[in-house]
Amino acid sequence: MLDLGNGAFGALQGLMDPADVDAVYLSHLHADHCLDAAPFIVWHRYSGRSDGRAVPLYAPVGADRRLATAYDPAGAPIDDVFDVTPIGPGSWTLGPFAVTTARTAHPVECYAVRLTVGGRSLVYTGDTGPSDAVVELARGADVLLAEAAYPEGPDLPPGLHLTGRQAGELAAKAGVGRLLVTHVPAWVDAGAQLAAAREVFADAELAQHAMVHDI
Repeated sequence: MLDLGNGAFGALQGLMDPADVDAVYLSHLHADHCLDAAPFIVWHRYSGRSDGRAVPLYAPVGADRRLATAYDPAGAPIDDVFDVTPIGPGSWTLGPFAVTTARTAHPVECYAVRLTVGGRSLVYTGDTGPSDAVVELARGADVLLAEAAYPEGPDLPPGLHLTGRQAGELAAKAGVGRLLVTHVPAWVDAGAQLAAAREVFADAELAQHAMVHDI
């Protein structure tokens, strides 16, 4: 599972049994990307459906403290639920996947991730502004799941988020097969974000709840 932001765990339960989650990857520790680890902890400890084994969780340094405090202000350990591995830029193997990460352009430590198996690749940007490192990570990927949180406009703060057009530019520069636009806030026109992305990269669509893509 890639990121566990607010509302994600409830949505997950409508699609699959949480017991089938083999591992969790958190791109960074901003609340809208990690705080549904707390209800995951509740489910794991009290549902009676967990097999009791700690779930591997890959996240930037400090994730164990951040998530423990989110669940309980006393910060009691959560190692019964998550086996936390700190991440940085690099590569490793996770089950059948070759995993590669790259630091993004964001105010806190955040890592885009590329998952490759059977010669097919998915890249997820996490949160990022325009970034050469993310372009290189996404080079030739079959699917790019890219954030587009900023509406088009002047004087946008640098190194924080992408506009729809910038998400399309990222896809075009990296030569990916398909672009899925995600992380569009409720107060931003998602259709406009998609249209802006398509101005520079035609094979783009909005990521939506319960959407399934074969890669």
